[in-house]
Amino acid sequence: MKSALYSMMITTALVSGLGATASAADKPAALIIAQGGLGDQSYNDLAYAGFERALKETGLEGKPVESKDVVAQAADILRRAADADFGLVVDLEYSHGEPMLEVAKDYPDTTFAILNQVQKGDNIVSVLFQEQEGSYLAGMLAAQVTTDTSIKGINDKPIIGVIGGTKSSGIDKFIAGYIEGAKAVNPAIEVKVAYSNNFGDPALGQQMAKAMFEEGADIIYQVAGGTGIGVIQAAKEEGHYAIGVDGDQDGLAPGNVLTSMIKRTDVAVENVVKQYAKGDKLGGTIVAVGLKEDGVGLSEMKHTKSLIPAAYLEKVDQAKADIISGKIKVWNVVDQGYPDWLK
Repeated sequence: MKSALYSMMITTALVSGLGATASAADKPAALIIAQGGLGDQSYNDLAYAGFERALKETGLEGKPVESKDVVAQAADILRRAADADFGLVVDLEYSHGEPMLEVAKDYPDTTFAILNQVQKGDNIVSVLFQEQEGSYLAGMLAAQVTTDTSIKGINDKPIIGVIGGTKSSGIDKFIAGYIEGAKAVNPAIEVKVAYSNNFGDPALGQQMAKAMFEEGADIIYQVAGGTGIGVIQAAKEEGHYAIGVDGDQDGLAPGNVLTSMIKRTDVAVENVVKQYAKGDKLGGTIVAVGLKEDGVGLSEMKHTKSLIPAAYLEKVDQAKADIISGKIKVWNVVDQGYPDWLK
């Protein structure tokens, strides 16, 4: 049982901004919050929920760490966390990847975890989501729905779309999976692809989506962060459909968001903390989080499920089972490069 002195020391360290050092057999865990902070109702909040669940289940001490300038203060934040004797530092901020590589060398007894990228180090664990797997299911669903004119807002053209934030392997990982899933249903389907080159401009997303709807698409997958909110707004205004991303965005325009491809940062963070609490060796490993781990997947579709024929959903469920079993292997542009059909 942890002593009252231990609890007091941990509290002091946390309140003083990670400046003190705690001594304990089980060192606590820190969760570094990414840009947008807690309260974003998306990436950070979801990850923190998983962090809290893991702490409660394991009895481990832990603390979220926020900074007003999380990008510029990367190395300082990581060093302060390690100096405060946190045994595990889980970092949600993508820009901290390279600074972590340097800082981790100076703290070999601290385990660092980074999401959405690979950083090599004996005390670094890299967590990679298999977004292409969930996107494959979204593409399959969209390809089936897009020519079913019995569904309100759908035309008879086999055309769907996707708007990404930037042309990069991280975004194209979603897009390639979406296209592959759509073509598994209909090899002749047209998938319009566009990039906003911006993750924080809803007006731009709205404009781009409306143009794509005018070109015949009736379902558009948004992989553009805040810009994608405009895609959802356009779907609502035009009476068509958007597909949300990362969190469950179905409720942003009930009835006009066909589904959302949810990226379960809570599951990933929860699993890493639990493994650490068990004493598992995490450093130097890459943890893949996909359909099998319930790390990605489609939303419950509570606003649209009644509109979708059961046969369509059964086909998606079968594909999910086949991906989990390994029967279907979805293309991953990060590992495999770009297929000819995406270049």
